[in-house]
Amino acid sequence: MLRKALSAAAVLACLTFGGAASAAEHGHTLRPVTFSFDGPFGKFDRGSLQRGYKVYAEVCSSCHGMNLLSYRNLAQKGGPFFDEKYKNPNDNPYAKAIAAAIEVPDIDPDTGDAITRPATPADRFKDPYPNEPAARAGNGGALPPDLSVIAKAREGGAHYIYSLLTGYHEAPAGLTVAPGQYYDEYYKSDLSSAWKGPKDKVPPGGVLAMSFQLTPDRVAFDDGTPSSTDQEAKDVAAFLAWAAEPHAEERKETGLAVMIYLLIFAGITYLSYRRIWKNVAH
Repeated sequence: MLRKALSAAAVLACLTFGGAASAAEHGHTLRPVTFSFDGPFGKFDRGSLQRGYKVYAEVCSSCHGMNLLSYRNLAQKGGPFFDEKYKNPNDNPYAKAIAAAIEVPDIDPDTGDAITRPATPADRFKDPYPNEPAARAGNGGALPPDLSVIAKAREGGAHYIYSLLTGYHEAPAGLTVAPGQYYDEYYKSDLSSAWKGPKDKVPPGGVLAMSFQLTPDRVAFDDGTPSSTDQEAKDVAAFLAWAAEPHAEERKETGLAVMIYLLIFAGITYLSYRRIWKNVAH
């Protein structure tokens, strides 16, 4: 009985905590990187989340929206700009300042005319395009994916995002890449039709419409952290992992409490079993 309880607890741990992906889902093994939130006891690094938001705001947001997030989410418990003094994230001065610097579309209640106004913490992240046709027109026909839950939608999560953003290379000799397309060794697509070499030597990776973005020093981090390609990619991957699951830390804490409870309950159950059936042949 104790063994069964422990086995159930182990299964629950796997379901509760998960694990960092390192499999070769996207061509070959993802680049090695360690995140502070990896593992069952990992927590998000607030400094990394703040830097990651800045990378998103200054680089990624020109093409990619995050329409499941509001600016106040940045100041909620566990978020990049959470402050214990402001239990209500709508009151957080960082969230207010970030939102106020962004103009969002609205309707004048008196005239019905389309207007823009400074965003509030309650507003959703501003979409870079008014509609899908405009988004495709601005990206050569490709539709930039929304990044709200991209870290959950791609196998490998933050590890895959980090690998993708740092995986741009010159296309291998023998691979035809169309204008407006870029080779990335971690992007998953079928290259066989564009490969002129041996059929059993098709290179890993794929081509995508997004060019290499995270050049060194493209983003100036407020805390003085050197802004290398590697650092920018790691921080924005961490931010996107948080955005996809902003309650991850609470989930892990709850999972740990459940594990402890199950272990104690298993022990009590085993001792009760021994006591009740102590003098009974079976």
